[in-house]
Amino acid sequence: MNHFEYHNGVLCAENVPLTQIAQEVGTPVYVYSRATLTRHYTVFADAFRSAGLDAKICYAVKANSNLAVIALLGQLGAGADVVSEGELRRALAAGIPPDRIVFSGVGKSESELRFALETGIHEINVESESEIRLLSRIAASMNVTAEIAVRVNPDVDARTHEKISTGRKENKFGIDIDRAEEIYALAASLPGLAPVTVAVHIGSQLTDLGPYRQAFRRVAQLVERLRSLGHKITRVDLGGGLGIPYDAENPPLPDAYAKMAAEEIAHLNCQVMLEPGRMIVGNAGILLSRALVVKPGEAKRFLILDAAMNDLIRPALYNGHHGLRPVKQPGADAPLMPVDVVGPVCESGDTFAKDRMLPLIEEGDLVAFGTAGAYGAVMASTYNTRLLVPEVLVDGDHYAVIRPRQTYEELIGMDRIPDWLQTGSKDHAA
Repeated sequence: MNHFEYHNGVLCAENVPLTQIAQEVGTPVYVYSRATLTRHYTVFADAFRSAGLDAKICYAVKANSNLAVIALLGQLGAGADVVSEGELRRALAAGIPPDRIVFSGVGKSESELRFALETGIHEINVESESEIRLLSRIAASMNVTAEIAVRVNPDVDARTHEKISTGRKENKFGIDIDRAEEIYALAASLPGLAPVTVAVHIGSQLTDLGPYRQAFRRVAQLVERLRSLGHKITRVDLGGGLGIPYDAENPPLPDAYAKMAAEEIAHLNCQVMLEPGRMIVGNAGILLSRALVVKPGEAKRFLILDAAMNDLIRPALYNGHHGLRPVKQPGADAPLMPVDVVGPVCESGDTFAKDRMLPLIEEGDLVAFGTAGAYGAVMASTYNTRLLVPEVLVDGDHYAVIRPRQTYEELIGMDRIPDWLQTGSKDHAA
């Protein structure tokens, strides 16, 4: 469920017409709904509570790292799952307590690990033997003990897009589950480490519980073996990845997901760590854009928008589907026609949809891409020297700009021309 509906013929975010936001903030612009964010987090948390699991929900910051979004979820009780020092600093700046932060990621630098230990976060999820040894050296030098999870790779096919699959042997993530006993023995023998968690994450945008069940069962079996060897495993980290409906997908509801998880791991009496991202923020956001040109071609018709692949890269990167609606509500009997929806960037890949059946959209009309709250603004770039898109958070009948539109002075001012290239300077000797 989301809160983007037509009222009096105009598409609104909660009770704010998108025409108002376009007029006052400009386009393109990301628009998020506080009501949707709140509902999605609450439904997810309640599902695991009802399933009888002691669940710590750490929002995956990579999905949408705006401080306002993180702060809102933190106030609802969420922690944060971060994959870089920058994301860790964002979570702290948004008010997430360190003891509700988990640091994941396949490659962490020495300085990042040291900062995490200085901050005193809840847990560090390690993904290689070399990372275990490095973290031990750092923790020992700081005279602290780091509670860690070892992320195991269960070799389970998540049956999702190859670029967001993370649980097969050919993926770069985690440690082969067949080496887990050896790796936990190593971690337990090193100073400064307390291996207390088994972690798993098999991919993103999963719409079938089967791969989850298979992975969770393997994790439960591993926990039992590790305990029989004397390891004090008190937590299991089940990761994230629950899918959402972009198009015709029919993903499982959180209640079914939680029930299945309880069936597989409740007998372990562990605290359960969960890292949802897309499921919380995906349908809570739209990308609002304006039609620049309607261009009839020899082979097809093009709708050229002011939004581009640098603003929303999922279609170019993953062939990701996003529903598209005109902000002015079309009539019930409005005819549909095929159109290629593209952006103005100088790349043929700057294409949002091909042969999409849409009602008549004219130059100057506003359109909204649905399901754009996750992996949208957070993956935006300044390609073609285009300004980073702003973000807005709606709450009922009012809104706030939670990231202003970048200015050209700010963007161009990030570069530096060396003195020896300045006009009138002496030639620089090679």
